[in-house]
Amino acid sequence: MTKAVARRTLSAWSRKLKSKQRNQVSSKNLLESYAFNMKATAEDGKIQGKINEEEKQKIFDKCNGIINGLDKNQTAEKEESEHWYKELEEVCNPIITMLSQSAGGMLVGCLGGGFPGGGAPPSW
Repeated sequence: MTKAVARRTLSAWSRKLKSKQRNQVSSKNLLESYAFNMKATAEDGKIQGKINEEEKQKIFDKCNGIINGLDKNQTAEKEESEHWYKELEEVCNPIITMLSQSAGGMLVGCLGGGFPGGGAPPSW
């Protein structure tokens, strides 16, 4: 293998690794942001009386579990973050949807809940 071929191969491998690391960090940050947003939404005084303590605790427990998991596993792969995100959605979405419907569809936007970045689901 010539030096030029070796450099091109190494350069391509380096770009691929950097792209993978960016995706890994981005998916971790998206998950962490979503977990913190859901905790903040559950704690918001505007929803007191509209969500029972059991539902609120479900959100807190799942969010705290995800946040702790991310703290313990700083090198979580993108797929792992995606899996955790879906698990969090399974817990939060039914509760947030119910709250939004009871508020005429305007609650989630007012509280800053829902998906980070303006309400659109993440594009992995």
